[in-house]
Amino acid sequence: MHKDIATPGRTKAILERYRVSLKKSLGQNFLIDANILRKIVDAAGVSSDTGAIEIGPGIGALTEQLARRAKKVIAFEIDGRLLPILADTLSPYQNVRIIHQDVLKADLHAVIAEQLADVSDRMVVANLPYYVTTPILMKLLSERLPIRGMVLMMQKEVADRLAAKPGTKDYGSLTIAVQYYTEAEVVMTVPRTVFMPQPNVDSAVIRLTKRSAPPVDVSDEETFFQVVRASFAQRRKTLFNNLVNNLPGGKEKKGLIEQALVAAGIDPRRRGETLDMAEFASLSNELAPLFA
Repeated sequence: MHKDIATPGRTKAILERYRVSLKKSLGQNFLIDANILRKIVDAAGVSSDTGAIEIGPGIGALTEQLARRAKKVIAFEIDGRLLPILADTLSPYQNVRIIHQDVLKADLHAVIAEQLADVSDRMVVANLPYYVTTPILMKLLSERLPIRGMVLMMQKEVADRLAAKPGTKDYGSLTIAVQYYTEAEVVMTVPRTVFMPQPNVDSAVIRLTKRSAPPVDVSDEETFFQVVRASFAQRRKTLFNNLVNNLPGGKEKKGLIEQALVAAGIDPRRRGETLDMAEFASLSNELAPLFA
């Protein structure tokens, strides 16, 4: 077994050898605790049948732990300066492929079809860069990839929003988008002290298990998400005011919006964060004909 990359000494030595200055703009903070990385791989249920997809491998600390257990690892790295480091640190592992590309621009279906056709289990496992967590997450969810799910490390407050319950301050449109496609649970909190350099916030690991079907029936998904976003546009405003002000042509359809709320059995004076997903579904089904 090769020595773990994720130790303070080895991380420091690698960065010094390659004279890499970490880019704040790319959210580069490297984990220096191999135990936490192993727990992430455990949480993802990675086995010899798994094809793991990683985003932002950095110097390869998580990649290495995945490579030891998975059948294959595909990792997207945007920073060209890290490619020679990864070629070196991951040289003991023949089952890793680094793709030098921005994951937000990648055709993930094509990559999976090409690289992971021969694995029976696919998981996204990544320590997401803070600054692009939400866009990456929304891409992974909305593209309906042929994966079992995702285990992601991110800023703790974002993870709390993904797993939030209705009526709490963390609950919002992102919560509903994520829970529409997946079952979300926070697996563990990761203190800032196990990163080099130390970020200003704690992190958390969240497991998102893909649902076979959404938990609610909506007649039009686009309207559903539009209604959800509008309902949270200004948290202090009532549902009715938010819908009138934030749905296209809402002001002209004021009376119809009120009728739709009544038909869905929802008090127009409530606030968006008090509605559960089923209520949003019945509301959007009432509103869909108006905004189709």
